[in-house]
Amino acid sequence: MNILLIIVAVVAIILAITGGMVEALQFLLWIGLVLLALAVIAWLIRAVSGRNTSV
Repeated sequence: MNILLIIVAVVAIILAITGGMVEALQFLLWIGLVLLALAVIAWLIRAVSGRNTSV
């Protein structure tokens, strides 16, 4: 009975850790998408305004 309790506890800890990682990765994915959108908007503004500051 004790072995079963240990196995259940280990599985619960693993699931809690992976669940937290998945939530964190989804949060970082949204942050990345927002930053990508901001970069595209900034690039479009520079392209439309006619500035040629490229190196």
